[in-house]
Order: sequence, then C-alpha cells, then structure tokens
Amino acid sequence: MIGVRLGVDVGQVRVGVSRSDPHGVLATPVATLARDLTAEPDAVPTDMAELKRLVSEVEAVEVVIGLPINLAGKHGPAAVHVKAYAQRLADVLAPVPVALTDERMSTVVASRRLSERGVRGKRQRAVVDQAAAVEILQSWLDAQRRRTS
Repeated sequence: MIGVRLGVDVGQVRVGVSRSDPHGVLATPVATLARDLTAEPDAVPTDMAELKRLVSEVEAVEVVIGLPINLAGKHGPAAVHVKAYAQRLADVLAPVPVALTDERMSTVVASRRLSERGVRGKRQRAVVDQAAAVEILQSWLDAQRRRTS
C-alpha cells in the first residue's frame, strides 16, 4: 500500500518519531517527544496528541511501533509497557492502524551509528530516540519489501 508510515520508538521518558516516504523506501527522523506521564486516565497524553497531529499532517496510513523483545525472544516489562502504549495510541489514532514490530537492538544500533558520525554525549541523547525510530521503521519497510518481492 502506498502511503507515509510513522515509526515510533517508545521510551520511559521520550518518544522518537520517524517517517517514510510515500513509497516506503526510506525512513527519516521527525521528532523527539517528551512522554506525558501525568495525563488523567480519561485524557489523551500530550505525546499521543502530538502523534495524532503528525499522522494527520503527513497523512500517514499506518504507525509502526518498536516492540522491545529481549535477546531470548521473550516479552519483558518493557514490552508489556509498549504494548499498553500501542493499544492506547491505537484508540487515539483510529481508524489509522498501529502495528508492532520487533525492535531488538534498535537503540544500540542507533547509538553506534551516531557515535560513528561523531555525535556523542548530550547531542546524542537528544537525537538517539529519533535515530532508533528510523531503525525501527527502516527495518519494517525493508521486511515489507522482501515480503512482496
């Protein structure tokens, strides 16, 4: 399906966001959002409201969230947390679908790539979430292309 996808890396403090081109070839960084952990249960957290705005702005056809499966292939506390976030986000974004994809090592890979480019310390912390979101979405896009070729 042609259309822009958003990639999302959900952390405890920040949410990294990336986007694809309409043809699903290349993921690029978009933003790092602060997690809103103070929203009332019946209110939409500000990070999710901003994701909804971004979905509308770029006319995204799908949102892909990285699911942190541990190296043994198990779902630990982080995966449970991300699944809950994804479910709540799916409710906020409906009818735009939200998909989960294995994101093992995406932050590690993103950090390594940033370091290789000379981005370190505070500068790296500011963009590592976006870089991880790019890794998540690019891996997903590549897998979709392999599946259809």
